[in-house]
Formats: sequence, structure tokens, C-alpha cells
Amino acid sequence: MSLYQNRVFGEFDYIVVGAGSAGCVLANRLSEDPAIRVLLLEAGGRDWNPWIHVPVGYFKTMHNPATDWCYVTDPDQGIDGRRLQWPRGKVLGGSSSLNGLLYIRGQHQDYDDWAALGNEGWSFDEVLPYFKKSECQSRGEDAYHGVDGPLKVSDLRLRREIAERFIEAARQTGIPANPDCNGERQEGVGYFQQTAHKGLRCSSAKAFLRPALKRPNLTLLTHAHTRRILLEGKQATGIEFEHKGKRLLARATREVVLSAGAIGSPQILQCSGIGEPEHLASVGVDCRHPLPGVGENLQDHLQIRLVFKTRCRTLNDEVNNTLKKMGVGMQYALSRTGPLTLAASQVYIFTQSRDGLSRPDIQFHMQPLSADKPGDGVHPFSAFTASVCQLRPHSRGRIRIRSADPHQYPSIQPNYLSAEEDCRVAVDAIKVARRIAEADALRPVITDEYVPGRQYQSDEELLQAARRFSQTIYHPTSTCKMGQDDMAVVDSRLRVHGITGLRVADASIMPVIVSGNTNAPSIMIGEKAADMIKEDQGHH
Repeated sequence: MSLYQNRVFGEFDYIVVGAGSAGCVLANRLSEDPAIRVLLLEAGGRDWNPWIHVPVGYFKTMHNPATDWCYVTDPDQGIDGRRLQWPRGKVLGGSSSLNGLLYIRGQHQDYDDWAALGNEGWSFDEVLPYFKKSECQSRGEDAYHGVDGPLKVSDLRLRREIAERFIEAARQTGIPANPDCNGERQEGVGYFQQTAHKGLRCSSAKAFLRPALKRPNLTLLTHAHTRRILLEGKQATGIEFEHKGKRLLARATREVVLSAGAIGSPQILQCSGIGEPEHLASVGVDCRHPLPGVGENLQDHLQIRLVFKTRCRTLNDEVNNTLKKMGVGMQYALSRTGPLTLAASQVYIFTQSRDGLSRPDIQFHMQPLSADKPGDGVHPFSAFTASVCQLRPHSRGRIRIRSADPHQYPSIQPNYLSAEEDCRVAVDAIKVARRIAEADALRPVITDEYVPGRQYQSDEELLQAARRFSQTIYHPTSTCKMGQDDMAVVDSRLRVHGITGLRVADASIMPVIVSGNTNAPSIMIGEKAADMIKEDQGHH
């Protein structure tokens, strides 16, 4: 102990690592009891960048090292050896401060499947109360939605002709209209809802953390980079971290909770000597606790982006016109409406890639604009984007540290399209997109398929297009999966197997990725984790 006496930061009941989607929830709920001392550590800075709070600001915050970790994957043979940028929030709110604001929970069966894998307490009926607890739904309360939570969920404040045509075209192909994909059923086409209020982003930091910071028993430290978990035998006792050029220790008398995300949480575990022994030895880390599943089971949604040129005007025209661009800015400043309120997509479709499936296996994100990637600017012609992803991919990747240095980024190996079924779904998904584009509502206004292009026709060519024109949709999960098998990292109470006083609570615990966007489920995980911690620790 003498080694650490001069660098102990303090002693707390709970230490939460990561002020992201789940971490902000945990900090809020755990600090509700004024007798409980909570420390929240965030490697990034405050959410003071004004672009964080403008919904379309993700064009400015993604790939910006001031707010984004700017991860890059290893070369991936499944996508022609390409390396993909993987934005992850490095700021209060985590990725909820730079994501596309889309509020999607997934399918009821996702959570029932988690429970069927032996994860007691995680069926849809059991997690629904936590979704409702978080939510302040602008449409009002019903069996599936709440109105008393801090997370604002609202309808889009933007409508465009091309989006209406896309919805009608989907219906013409047999996809039913569904105004609430977070309600009784997910299947169908409709407008997304977004985590926004009166034209401003509602991140997890704004919803959960900002109100809680008024409490004297909650301590927040930004620019605090976690180095490792402190272990005494098989007991987690605190965190070693860096802050303002110093190495400091924080002690946890009750628990340490990792909420650093699907990349950060397994990295911290591995740097602490918790992981696969041979891998840890190969990078110079002493194995303190063998747990081979740490960093394994990586899953992500891979989107295949189709771009269609149109003869009707889209947001590309507004953005590329200087006068119209000035008008867009004025509209937002005066009324918090218009294109600057745009979420990452306007229209969703959840449907089957082929006949005979019992539930949707693909999701569309339709944008009334087109660009090569966020931050590059829109194309200089009228166009819209219809990206499509497989909801429950079979391919599995991994996250592995490269050295004992916690500042060195880990190896990210998604292994996209490595499963035969994923290749089949990719090909069928492109065919579904083309059927929608050829429907009566869209065909008259489409002048060309810009990406991937009509030269891709056979199944082999369509798979080649999927490998060439796909991108992450920013949903990494499952690298500290919940379960009871040999590759599980946490149990159904989110306690790390074999270690006392240590939990993981973020998207990394998903045994199987949810059928949709991951921010709302991550917030739910934070809510449920907080309740489980209180129950297990005897709080009232």
C-alpha cells in the first residue's frame, strides 16, 4: 500500500468508468441516495462543443479527435481488405453525443432470446419497464412508452418529398406502414423518432448526468484516462487512472462498474490482466484472472449504401446552394426547425430479406441526401441514400490489446461477411432495395443508381458490391457478453465471472446484437444495471 499513498485520489462507494450512454444513467441512479459516494471517470472532455447539441452536428463531431476516439479497424478481408473508421464518443455522453439520434429499441424477440440463453431477468417483458422509465415520449404514454423519464424522444421536425415517396414505394412492395417500430411490432416502414427536444440533441449526458451533477455525492472527472482495475486477489478494489499528467488511484468500497463501451471495456479488462491467458502473455500483461471471452464475440451492423440520383430536389440542393444554406441556418436559429434538426436518417424499414422468415432480418436507413461519408460534404447533385443492414449478423470478430500500454489502440477485427448466411442476406438486401426503387412512387424520379451501379447484377457481383460499398453503421457490441458458457464475461447480474466487486454495463454485454440501433438499449442496460446494483448491495 505504501507505493500508492501519495497518489490516492479518494475513496468512493462506486466508481463508474465511462460517461457514455449507460455510464451517465448509472451515475444518476446510483447517486440518488445522498449517502452513496459515486465517482464518474470520463476520458474525454465536457460536452461544450456547440455542434454536439445541434442534431446534424454529427457531421462536425465524428472523426474529430476532440470528441471522437477515431478508432480504425484492422484490414478486413470480408470487405476487400478495407479498414473502416469506427467513431466512438470521447466526450460526456459518449456516443450519444455524436450519434445520429435515432431511437430504436430492437425486437421483442431479441430480449426473449437473451433470456432463453440463460440470462434471467432480460426478457422483453422484464426490460420494457426500464425503457419506459428512461423515456419522455412526446406522443404520450401508452403500454410501450413512458413520459416521466429524462430522455426526450420526439418526432422529426423535417419532411421532404423524396422521403414520402420512399415510404409509399415501400408500401407498394408489400411492406406495411408502421408509425411506431418501438411498439407492439417492429416490422414496417415509417419515420424515425429521435432523442431530441425542441430541435436540440438530448444525449445521455444532458438527460441523466447534467441534473445529477448538482448532487454533492457525485464526483465527475473528465480527461481521466483509465489505466487498469485494481485487484486484490479476485476482488476489484478501485481504478488506476491518469489525470493532468499524474497517475492516481481511486478506491471503491463497493463496486467498480465499467461502462466504457464495446471497445473500451474489454480493453480495460485486458490491460488489467483479465482475459485470454495466451493473448495477455503475448503482449506482456500478467494474467490476473483467465477469462477467454473478453474481447471476443464482437458484432456490428454493416450497412450497404445505395445512392440514387433523382430529378426531384433533395437536401443536397439546399446544402450546396449558398443562399439556401444561409436560409437553413436562419431557420434553425429562429425556430429550431429545418435541415439542421436532421437525424442521421428520416425513414426506417424493418422487413425480411426473403420469404419464409418469421421476423425482420434487415433494416433500412433512408436519408434525403447523399455523401461519401459524414464530414465529406454532400454530393453536387440531387440524390438520396437508402442504406440497408443485416440485423442479426452471424459473423463474429474480436477486440484485442496490442500491448500493456492503455493508450495504444487495440486491434479491431470485425470479420464482416465471414459467415455464409451474412453474404446471402447482403445480396438479398440489395435486391429488396432495388425493388423499392423500381416501385411506382419512386421510379419516375430516379435517374440513376449512382452506388453501387447497375453494372452489378448477378449474385456474385452483388456480393462484390456489398464488400466494396459497405460501411459500419456504428453499432459495435457484445465483446463482454452476458451468459453462463465458457466464453461469457458477465453473468445475468452483469458481474464479471470470478471477480468480486466488478461489473460491466454497456453495449458490450449484449450476448447477441439487438435488431436495430444500439443507443436506446444501452441506456436501458444502464437503468437495469443500476437497479441490480442497488438490489445486490441492499440499498433502499
